[in-house]
Amino acid sequence: MQRILIVEDDLSIQAILHDFICDAGYNVTVASDGVEALAVYSQQSFDLVLLDIMLPKIDGYGVCEVIRQKSDVPIIMLTALDGEHDQIKGFDLKADDYITKPFSMPILIRKIAAVLRRSSGQMDHSQIIVYKDLTIDLAAYKVYTKKDTICLTPREFEILRELLLHKGQILTRQNLLQMLWKYEFFGDERIIDTHIKNMRKKLGAADYIETIRGVGYRIDKEN
Repeated sequence: MQRILIVEDDLSIQAILHDFICDAGYNVTVASDGVEALAVYSQQSFDLVLLDIMLPKIDGYGVCEVIRQKSDVPIIMLTALDGEHDQIKGFDLKADDYITKPFSMPILIRKIAAVLRRSSGQMDHSQIIVYKDLTIDLAAYKVYTKKDTICLTPREFEILRELLLHKGQILTRQNLLQMLWKYEFFGDERIIDTHIKNMRKKLGAADYIETIRGVGYRIDKEN
């Protein structure tokens, strides 16, 4: 049975996480502050750490940094801090995922399973797209290069996903709006351009999105 360390100072949330994750079939240990978490971690082995950031004594960033000096154990940060800066800081410390409160317990369980699959090399390849230097995990909404995790918003991820699922095809703004917003979108279709622009900044050298002037966007097939 895989072992998970939950580090959460809010005892009511800690209890809910403990019971729900136990019910999902994991062996669970809890800690209520950063010092206790590091003490417990040094005494036992774990397959994954679910780590709150706003902790007494040592915050989650500090706990993550200390663990990363010793281990590559998967770490999921679970926090009310939802700013881009906070998320980037977590990923810079090599956290494997970052989930903001409030959150869905069923989705959390699936994210835990996805991170554990990746760490054990047992990814469901039907849920993975590999394109040149990019790996896209469809179940976990994550994009990786060989060295980094790329932090995309859900809409940015969905646009990238559709372009990759339709490699070689030109997708117009209207195509993408219909695929992603269905009938819920009533704004300016140029919002797609904004998402593409932001995505390109994050992808950097790994950006393979081609602009087809006056038409739309395309990711070409690999040679």
